[in-house]
Amino acid sequence: MSIDDIRAAAVALVGIVVRTPLLPFGPPLAGDARGRPRAYLKPENLQSIGAFKLRGAYHTLASLSAEERARGVVTHSSGNHAQGVARAARLLGIRAVIVMPDDAPSVKVAGVRADGGEIDVVGRAGEDRIRRADELAARDGLVLIPSYDDPRIIAGQGTAGLEIAEQLLELGYATGPATVLVPIGGGGLSSGVATAVRALRPDATILGVEPELAADARDSLREGRVVRWDPALTARTSADGMRASSLGALTFAHLRARLDGVVTVSEAEIARAMVRAARGARLVLEPSGATALAAWLFHAAELPTDGPVVALLSGGNVDPDAYAGLMAAGVAAGG
Repeated sequence: MSIDDIRAAAVALVGIVVRTPLLPFGPPLAGDARGRPRAYLKPENLQSIGAFKLRGAYHTLASLSAEERARGVVTHSSGNHAQGVARAARLLGIRAVIVMPDDAPSVKVAGVRADGGEIDVVGRAGEDRIRRADELAARDGLVLIPSYDDPRIIAGQGTAGLEIAEQLLELGYATGPATVLVPIGGGGLSSGVATAVRALRPDATILGVEPELAADARDSLREGRVVRWDPALTARTSADGMRASSLGALTFAHLRARLDGVVTVSEAEIARAMVRAARGARLVLEPSGATALAAWLFHAAELPTDGPVVALLSGGNVDPDAYAGLMAAGVAAGG
């Protein structure tokens, strides 16, 4: 995908998604006349569905032909992509069937139902969701909507990176070093953001962030091939939106060409970042949404030392009881 593809997606998304701001985070840098800090947060949890996924889902569904729209769509997701497809389908008048695992967060299930999505529940393994979605597509003639390994999805998610580049310019960072931290699940968001930022800020450092318990992208980029983690391993992380067992062929190719590296964060660091987001930015984050902030807070030694740092916060859809438990864990770990 190219910057032109992402710009075209941005046009399609006008009025559909929020141009989320870059929120200053932390104290002003000494001597900065504008009071600018080192770090900024891009809160995609402020999207109407509580996560970035509406960008790629709407762009993909809007690109369908009239015949495809009439057939309806099916997808598989543990939550945020499910909500994105359900919302996009509602806006476009398309039937949507969503295959979800039986342990999907209830807040995400409720969001899908509220937008009229028809939920088909399967087991927790990602392979079960993929197989069931394929079966429904074949049986009912539904159009299969991938969750990340699709050029339309990548272009739509990349609009967040386009905004970051534009907003850095607006903040006065026209040139010079900058660092962008972006979560990696299946790689759709990170591929799109890396594509946009690399095209518009070739001097920027773009780093993916993964939980230590689901670091398949780190291993893939290190070995130069797609490395698959067993679902039983990735299921251990609290970041349910980042439990993909592997990158896709397209996302691996994009990240291998455009990403500078991967930072991994621990479960305690994720919980502590959720606490810091609530206290320091008044933001409610789900674990997946807190990973990039955790990289900034606890892995500064792995980041460039100069220029602004942007942490993309991917979502805030978390069940209240789970949120309370994670916040308590984060406080106990040092806040």
